Amino acid sequence: METSSLKELVEYMAKSLVDEPDNVEVNEVAGEQTTVVELKVAKSDLGKVIGKQGRTARSMRTILNAASTKLNKRSILEIVE
Repeated sequence: METSSLKELVEYMAKSLVDEPDNVEVNEVAGEQTTVVELKVAKSDLGKVIGKQGRTARSMRTILNAASTKLNKRSILEIVE
């Protein structure tokens, strides 16, 4: 599993959740120690990705953290409007 697979992981999770999977955009910004994964979805799908009280977003972050820990990296999921 490499860093690009973190991007693919987020993309897969997001596309599985939304109504407009073609509008899912994932960008990876690699820093010195931390990788920021930016997720952009259609405005109408924003609620689905965030979830009630942010539960879905928190779950996605947990999965991303588990995957990046396995790679000995740190990553942050940012949901961009």
